[in-house]
Amino acid sequence: MTLAQALILIIAGLMAGFIGGTLGVGGGIIMVPTLVFILGFTQHEAQGTSLATMLAPIGILAVINYYREGYVNMRFAAILMITFVIGSYVGSKFAVSLSDKSLKQIFGILMLVVGLKMILGK
Repeated sequence: MTLAQALILIIAGLMAGFIGGTLGVGGGIIMVPTLVFILGFTQHEAQGTSLATMLAPIGILAVINYYREGYVNMRFAAILMITFVIGSYVGSKFAVSLSDKSLKQIFGILMLVVGLKMILGK
């Protein structure tokens, strides 16, 4: 790893963490495109690396702040955690069976659809 790559990773991680703590997103919107377009990762490598960063520190400090202010519904969170584990396992099995080009296109379409819904939706 070069110093430039390390700095890019630090900036991407800080941005993803900040946006994750602020908006509840980060890995897909910041880390994956940074890894693909700036560092030359394949879509599979970028998604796998992004997921690896979320294993333990998935925003624990941000969660503590939100919890202290009464903004965390623990029952809903528990259900989401359990189903997220299942969904991520199934999704990863599906993703690794796709070509890099197909996976990149699906990822881009999802970001576009979600972005348009956020901009134009109620």
